[in-house]
Amino acid sequence: MKTDYKFGEVHNLADQVEKGSDKVHFKGIFETENGGISVLAFEKGQELTQHIAPAEVMVYVLEGEIEFTMIDRPHNISAGEFLLIGTDVPHSVKALADSKVLVTKIKN
Repeated sequence: MKTDYKFGEVHNLADQVEKGSDKVHFKGIFETENGGISVLAFEKGQELTQHIAPAEVMVYVLEGEIEFTMIDRPHNISAGEFLLIGTDVPHSVKALADSKVLVTKIKN
């Protein structure tokens, strides 16, 4: 497993990454050959263009609101809400407000 964190330590998840006007910021929490967990920080209006994840994914909004488009169908997801997507599903993300998002990936 790859991580910068030690087991048994307590951290505030949303504080692990700060947004920036230059790009969407990512912070990996941990990663294995079977998947991983990352936190993303968006400024309002920033987006990730359509891409495909080679894993099943859970997208959980910690703060703010995003528009998550999956197979050309947009979903607005607000803080406290999540969405599941399958392996190899085309998707994109646009921040409707300053937002922080937890992404969990699990490979089959």
